[in-house]
Amino acid sequence: MQYTPEHQSLFDTTKRYVEEQINPHTAAWEKDGLWPAHQVLKGMGDLGLLGIAKPEEVGGLGLDYSYQIAFAEALGHCNVGGIPMAIGVQTDMCTPALARYGNDHLKENFLKPSIAGDLVGAIGVSEPGAGSDVAGIKTTAVKDGGDYVINGNKMWITNGTQADWVCLLCNTGDQSIAGAASGTREGGGKHGNKSLIVVPLDAKGVDRKTKLDKLGQRSSDTAIMFFDNVRVPAQNLVGAEGRGFIYQMEQFQEERLFLSASIIVAMEKCVSETAIYTRQRKAFGGSILDNQVVQFKLAQMQTELEGLRALTYRAVELMLKGEDVTLLASMAKLKAGQLGREVPDACLQYWGGQGFMWENYVSQMYRDLRLHAIGGGADEIMLGIISKRLGYGKKKV
Repeated sequence: MQYTPEHQSLFDTTKRYVEEQINPHTAAWEKDGLWPAHQVLKGMGDLGLLGIAKPEEVGGLGLDYSYQIAFAEALGHCNVGGIPMAIGVQTDMCTPALARYGNDHLKENFLKPSIAGDLVGAIGVSEPGAGSDVAGIKTTAVKDGGDYVINGNKMWITNGTQADWVCLLCNTGDQSIAGAASGTREGGGKHGNKSLIVVPLDAKGVDRKTKLDKLGQRSSDTAIMFFDNVRVPAQNLVGAEGRGFIYQMEQFQEERLFLSASIIVAMEKCVSETAIYTRQRKAFGGSILDNQVVQFKLAQMQTELEGLRALTYRAVELMLKGEDVTLLASMAKLKAGQLGREVPDACLQYWGGQGFMWENYVSQMYRDLRLHAIGGGADEIMLGIISKRLGYGKKKV
């Protein structure tokens, strides 16, 4: 991936916004378990940061996805992990399919306002019994005249208490029929009963008031959503009925690359802050950093982070050439999730008792980055995809 002065300019603009408009307030947001999503996203929308890789005709900048990665990396300067994740939902999780396949109605009423920062979006895929197993979702959308009637629930929805709309993955057909109709339904295969539908969250029958109490990423609100006979116009269907699983798999690639890029800087800060602290901390006649084992561990972690960055950049480079990057995106997401556990944990150890304090930056990342091995596809799911892509499994996905 070619990193140009234009990429650096976008990085610097994002970093400046994070440092001036986000970081001064994160302690309060962490305490409240809520961030002012509309306020923060409107500020970013005014700077053109919410539609970097979206077409100009819908209010985006029309740049290629490498610029989105520069944006994602810069978000790593945020001193908590929840806000970059919540912003990424808006830019890389709930809007990609809308930009690719949405009709004029959806683009005008949901995509454009979201790129401008006037609306907050969410992505509704996971359910209590279907987290990593996306194919196992139970939420249904049944056609009734000119509407879909939606019933079911979604779990762990970032931005859930504040979002204006959700891009909802649901079943628009019978699962048993879908498997048998692979040659007749446009979706094809056993997943041809699934569709993406945009649901306004002020619709009658939507309940999303239950805010979840989380281990980390506490500054971003996460909710359970219930849908009880919720009616939405049929024109809120994204693309073609029965293609939702395919659209969501495509969205996952951007989500996983975003997640991989967005925590690199945060982990590098864990390493650099630990180097500074261990140089100052004295024990047994010298600094902690005087011990070669500490030096080697920090050097090893920084090397791993550069490897993650290179892997992410390579995936983006191939994406820009039109290649399928499922394998590399899954590898990057796997590596990011692993390092998100390992780096803060190893760094915290060298802080001793001070590392166990709640307000410590490393302990913040210890709590916040743990989610990256779960959300967006757990490590085990990434390993399954990688194994099959490499031909280790019975069939290729």
